[in-house]
Amino acid sequence: MRPQVLAASRVPGLGDRLAGPAFLVCALLSASVAIVLLAVIGVETARFFSQVSPLEFFARTRWAPLAETPNFGVLPLFAATAQVAVGALCIAAPLGLLMALYIAQYAGETVARGLNAIMGGLAGVPTVILGYLALNLVTPALRSLWAGVEAFNALSACIAVAAMLLPTVVVLSRDALARVPVPLMEAGLALGAPRGRVVLRVQLPAAGAGMAAAVLMALARAVGETMIVTLAAGNQAQLGWSPLEGLRTLTAYIAQASLGDTATGTLQYGSFFAVSAVLVAVSWGLRGLAGLVVARASGWRRP
Repeated sequence: MRPQVLAASRVPGLGDRLAGPAFLVCALLSASVAIVLLAVIGVETARFFSQVSPLEFFARTRWAPLAETPNFGVLPLFAATAQVAVGALCIAAPLGLLMALYIAQYAGETVARGLNAIMGGLAGVPTVILGYLALNLVTPALRSLWAGVEAFNALSACIAVAAMLLPTVVVLSRDALARVPVPLMEAGLALGAPRGRVVLRVQLPAAGAGMAAAVLMALARAVGETMIVTLAAGNQAQLGWSPLEGLRTLTAYIAQASLGDTATGTLQYGSFFAVSAVLVAVSWGLRGLAGLVVARASGWRRP
């Protein structure tokens, strides 16, 4: 739905006449930056796939771009990204949804204000600090519990990424719960239903789309996380599902490839853009799915 444009109520002054062109320049500049980035990624990715088969890229299970005989099977990187993102979401989603419900319905004003402040503080923690804590605090704790935990492992990365996702899930889910009309809740209470049943049968279904979108947005953010997985999960491009072993995600490879050690124009250089294209497609797909969930639940389609 397009927002309404205010009609002018008086003769526009100099500031009003300059505002429109200035805003237009800002909008065009932002759009131009996005178009240039996508164009560069698209061109370099097409150049890479002109030399490497897409079937080999997406189906093979070995990623070794710097080997004497290079292998460009992205499946280990994609599987590692999915493992960390889904594992972190399995921790952050239930904790975040339950905390949002507690803040919205059961917490007193002081407690709710304190929990919101804690979530705001956690959201402001740089991810490099979370990665450092995962490497030097979480991993030693895990190794004291399980002897088979490697120094770099997926489980500690999942826990740190979950801590990063928690504020996103809590804040967006809390806002979705707050948008449920109060008369709808009061109607359930007026019928004699206890508050717990009203929350379960009325508020949660009404806010379900917004909460699902919050989870999808958190998943998209987990897919794009770089510092935590680079520090905590290691750099082992292997196709394995054990959370106690190290792995290399899409973003970790991009971070490694962007150090400048790869010559421009080589296949290794092109693989950076191909992996970037996969990452952009997955992130945009998840964000688009979140928007679609909200749009369908709201009863309108975006233009």
